[in-house]
Amino acid sequence: MRGFVPPDPETSVSQEQFAVVYAPRKNRTRFPAASVEAMADEDSAMAQADAVGKRYPAVVIGPSKSSEGQFIYYLVQWLDE
Repeated sequence: MRGFVPPDPETSVSQEQFAVVYAPRKNRTRFPAASVEAMADEDSAMAQADAVGKRYPAVVIGPSKSSEGQFIYYLVQWLDE
């Protein structure tokens, strides 16, 4: 993925995790931290999803600090597709 920095195996700063992501359009690959709510597991993410409210279950990696100084999450995959 272009622009993606893989997690450092020696630290736990950015980790792959389940989440519910607010996404007006699902064609993006990175999201601001304010749009991402981390979940304990896949079932929790699926249960908290709300397609009408544009909140979708996903696997994300983050948080990571962007070059603009914002904390962002990178999309690994949508769970509802």
